[in-house]
Amino acid sequence: MLTAFARAFQTPDLRKKLLFTLGIVVLFRFGAHVPTPGVSYQNVQYCVAQIEDSNAGLFGLVNMFSGGALMQLTIFALGIMPYITASIILQLLVVVIPRLEALKKEGQAGQAKITQYTRYLTVALAVLQATGLVATARSGSLFAGCTEPILTDDGMFTVLVMIITLTSATALIMWLGELITDRGIGNGMSMLMFVSIAAGFPGALWSIKNGGTLADGWIEFGVVIACGLAMVGLVVFVELAQRRIPVQYAKRMIGRRSYGGTSTYIPLKVNQAGVIPVIFASSLLYIPLLLVQFSGSDGVWADWIQRHLVQMDSPIYLLSYFTLIVFFAFFYVAITFNPEDVAENMKKYGGFIPGIRAGRPTVEYLSYVLNRITWPGSIYLGLIALVPAVALIAFNAQGEFPFGGTSILIIVGVGLETVRQIESQLHQRNYEGFLR
Repeated sequence: MLTAFARAFQTPDLRKKLLFTLGIVVLFRFGAHVPTPGVSYQNVQYCVAQIEDSNAGLFGLVNMFSGGALMQLTIFALGIMPYITASIILQLLVVVIPRLEALKKEGQAGQAKITQYTRYLTVALAVLQATGLVATARSGSLFAGCTEPILTDDGMFTVLVMIITLTSATALIMWLGELITDRGIGNGMSMLMFVSIAAGFPGALWSIKNGGTLADGWIEFGVVIACGLAMVGLVVFVELAQRRIPVQYAKRMIGRRSYGGTSTYIPLKVNQAGVIPVIFASSLLYIPLLLVQFSGSDGVWADWIQRHLVQMDSPIYLLSYFTLIVFFAFFYVAITFNPEDVAENMKKYGGFIPGIRAGRPTVEYLSYVLNRITWPGSIYLGLIALVPAVALIAFNAQGEFPFGGTSILIIVGVGLETVRQIESQLHQRNYEGFLR
């Protein structure tokens, strides 16, 4: 692998892409440390040190995707979460709105139009999320238990400047991601997501070491590293696993020339839904906590939610989280993979699955296979997502445990895709790639 990287840097155009991507990443991380105008940097640092876990609670998911910038209230506090949310919403709307579905079938021109809608929706969501974040910081609810004022001035002008700054920074992040996609290596948004999550790993690992009791914490540190490596191996194995359904295209004679007669396959991944079900389940479980925080109630129902739907070591929380992930895995696969469209396209071009008749039997066979492989994929997602909860019970690591759930899935997925793209470009230049 090191030899492949060395050869990649020896190729002029590939070296330019790698250095360009690295430059954008450095700029992105720099923005994650620039305080937002109107924020008291000293008070924010004091409050961050006071709270036990900056990755738990209502803003935990956004804080992870922003590389910890949310709780620091920097200009990149929202990170790429508005873009992720907008992309998911557009994917869901494509299924229910005929106009968007028609655009998707138009090819590259239609996809460009959908991308433009995604940008507009990202900006709109950024305004809403920035307003909510500033209002939360202004009310003192962002850091529970910290009484220090977060804003230097809670006047309307300062609030508007903060909202405009956070929204503009989100638009800048979106532009940086598109620059990486066009002129760098890999998918830009995925790369920035990878960097944001990986940026929190060293601090989380060192916190586990400092909080350990065996051999000054080195025993716990070593166990976490070993568990992390085992999880990475498991995730790589499952992410690369797929069911290949063979497809045969009949040979057709047009004049004196024959066409078709080739064999190919339909790759169905075991984890067809990716990390989306985990994001959906996490977001849905935040709604009860949101109701409690904004209602300010301390009644029986609020206490029950705090004990059973917020605490990660609660059996009800674990069961609800696992069930939601399994449900959303089937839901997302159902709306993104349509066996009827696949069967229709195969029939149009003279393709068929050996032993299966074209038409309705092909649709039923694809649905059957898809349901069979979605079950182990969804259970795998649920078990991976519960790793932080297991770490909480076993190591009292709380939200500091880095190798769990969304983070490890995204890091491994983006890493594999980036390696594929580098290897593809190396093969185009007759160089030896990563795999032998």
